[in-house]
Amino acid sequence: MRFFKVLLLLFLPVVIKASPQQDSIWTLEKCIRYALTQNITVRKTELSTRRSEVSFNEARSQRLPNASGSIGHSFGWNKNTGTGESGFTGSQSSNYSVSSGVTVFNGNRINNQVEQSRLGIASSEYSLETTKETISLSILNAYLQVLYCEEEVNNSLKQIESIEEQLRLAKERLTLKIITAVDYSQVRSQLASEKLTLADAESQYSIAKITLMQLMEIPVGGIFNIAHPVLDNLLNIQLSPDVRKIYETALSIKPQVKGAEVDKKIAALDEKIARGSYFPTLSASAGISSGYVNHQGTGYFTQLNNSIYPSAGLSLSIPIFQKNQVKNNIETAKIGYRDAELSEIDTRNQLRKNIEQACQDVIAAQVKYSASLEKYNATLESSTLSEEKFNQGIITSVDYLIAKTNLIVAESEFLQSKYNLIFSIKILDFYEGIPLTL
Repeated sequence: MRFFKVLLLLFLPVVIKASPQQDSIWTLEKCIRYALTQNITVRKTELSTRRSEVSFNEARSQRLPNASGSIGHSFGWNKNTGTGESGFTGSQSSNYSVSSGVTVFNGNRINNQVEQSRLGIASSEYSLETTKETISLSILNAYLQVLYCEEEVNNSLKQIESIEEQLRLAKERLTLKIITAVDYSQVRSQLASEKLTLADAESQYSIAKITLMQLMEIPVGGIFNIAHPVLDNLLNIQLSPDVRKIYETALSIKPQVKGAEVDKKIAALDEKIARGSYFPTLSASAGISSGYVNHQGTGYFTQLNNSIYPSAGLSLSIPIFQKNQVKNNIETAKIGYRDAELSEIDTRNQLRKNIEQACQDVIAAQVKYSASLEKYNATLESSTLSEEKFNQGIITSVDYLIAKTNLIVAESEFLQSKYNLIFSIKILDFYEGIPLTL
């Protein structure tokens, strides 16, 4: 029995570790790292990079000579004539050969193909980095959405707790006939409305968690808790982003820009490879062969030794007319290069537009956050005064509930502006190459 307990203790940590949901707290950084190892799109892009490496090795191998060998053994029969004998006389022979060939010159096409394949690896790596950045931004957005929805739930719970207290006081005052049954019913109606709001907030919170878990390729179910970072340091700064400075930084670090530059170089090599077909191809070959025939009267190995025939040679293939195929290939390559140029320009322009939009979003988000914070503080103060007046019987339940509703709306707008500002700031960090952290 003790033996089985020891086994259980040994394997229990492995079992617990196998389920990522069992980790107590998921920070943003941890979510991103995990997603980048599990996301299917990222993993497929990694396979594309590996294919590019194989293509590069294949292109380099074209510089090497080939070698092949052959062994043949045949049987034959000749009909007996002029000897007075009828029937057939059999014979057999063996042939052995080894040959090798190498391309000496073919218009530099092999070298250009090797360089093109090398650039293909770089292009695949930049594509992988771009994919990882896209996934990271999606994780950031989903993570902040979870935090926002969780605050909405907590705020809704606080509102319910506050209204329940007011409902208790309203019931006492109704018993004392200080307020009417209508006033009491209105407070009850507000409580029911807030419970409905809570149900909706909890639903949105669950959806937000599911979205985050699915981006991370984690099966939904079990325990999944995220960290709650202190965000005040982000909210207390005032940014005046410089579009030009951020754009210049992004041009030097963003993988999609570097990938577009590499793709243009690859397209330029297509034209060089196509032009190489105008040149002749010079090949060198060498070989050795031997054979054996049974009716020559010498021994097998003696005959093989005496029949060794080495050979070597050069061949020059000169293109004369190829039905304009080379010319058309060159024109097609030129079109491809122009297309790659336009793609690079479009990538740079799109990056600039995104940064311009991100800078404007930060400025607008800061203004909206300041306004919503001021509105929330003023509405909170008004709601607190209305609650005191309602408790003292100075105002009716209608006035109290109007103030309460205004507070709920202001609080929701404040939360939206808060997380919108945080996301906008992090987008700027992203374009400046600052790691996505909270």
